[in-house]
Amino acid sequence: MISPIEKKPLFHFYPGSLWLSLGTLGCNFRCPGCQNWDIAHARMDLSKYETEYITPQESIDLAKRHNCKGISWTYNEPTIWFEYTLDGAKLAKENDLLTNYVTNGFITPQALDLIGPYLDAFRVDIKGFSDKFYKKICHVDDFKGILEVTQRAKSKWGMWVEIVTNIIPGYNDDETQLKGIASWIKNDLGEFTPWHLTQFVPHLELSGIPATPVSTLEKAREIGQNVGLKYVYLGNVWGHPAENTYCHNCQKLLIERKGFCISQNHIKDDECPFCGTVIPGKFG
Repeated sequence: MISPIEKKPLFHFYPGSLWLSLGTLGCNFRCPGCQNWDIAHARMDLSKYETEYITPQESIDLAKRHNCKGISWTYNEPTIWFEYTLDGAKLAKENDLLTNYVTNGFITPQALDLIGPYLDAFRVDIKGFSDKFYKKICHVDDFKGILEVTQRAKSKWGMWVEIVTNIIPGYNDDETQLKGIASWIKNDLGEFTPWHLTQFVPHLELSGIPATPVSTLEKAREIGQNVGLKYVYLGNVWGHPAENTYCHNCQKLLIERKGFCISQNHIKDDECPFCGTVIPGKFG
C-alpha cells in the first residue's frame, strides 16, 4: 500500500511524503485491544488470507514506480519477518530510498545492530510504563529492553525516533505512567523527540472500554509539556490543534494537519520561517 508518512505516525520525518508500506501476518505480542488484530493475531495459514509475496527487489521497483520516498515495514510487527526487512533495507540503501520501522520495539540489540546501518527512522510504541501493564497487555515480563533498544537506535545508529502511546482508560492513563514515559523520552531520547498520544478506540477483547476522552489526552499532553518535551501530539482526534506542529521557540504554526493530510507546511530549510529556529527532524 502507498500511504503518507503521517499515518505511521512520523511528523518530523519528511512530512507529506509517500511510502510503500508493507506488512504480513502475526505479531510477537497479543494485545487484547489490537487495532490490526485481524492480521496481527492471524494464524500463519496463508491459504486463509488474501496475501501476495513481494520480493525485496519488487518492493524497490514498486516504491520507485509510485514516487515513494522510501519503504516502511508496518501494519504488523516487522521484527517477526526480520530477514525479509533486512534484505529490503539493504536494497533500499543501494537504490537511494529511505526506510522506517513501525515497531513495538521488542527486538534484541544484536538484531537491531544488523539492520541499524540500513534503517533511517524508528517509530516505536511505548505502550505503558510498568512491568504490570506490559505483562497484562503485551504478555511481556520486562519492558526495560524496549527502552534500551530504542535509545540504542538513536544513539548508536542515528535513526530518527518518534514515540507513540495509545492511552487506554484504566490501563495506562494514570499520571505515574504518563509522567514516566515523558521523563524517559526527555532524559534518554531528548526534549525534541516527538511523542504521539493516540486515542484508544474500543476493539476486540477491550471493546467494553470507552474511547479515551479528549480531556484525558489533553491532560497527558500537558504532562509531557510540563516535563519539558517540545513536540507532543494528539492522534485519532482529527481536527484537534494538537495535530499541528508549532515552533518550539516562537510557537507559530508551522505544519497544519487534518488527519493524515497536510494543508500547510511553512518549514523552509529545516527552519522556522518566522524566527529562524532549527526545527528538529528531517524536512528537506
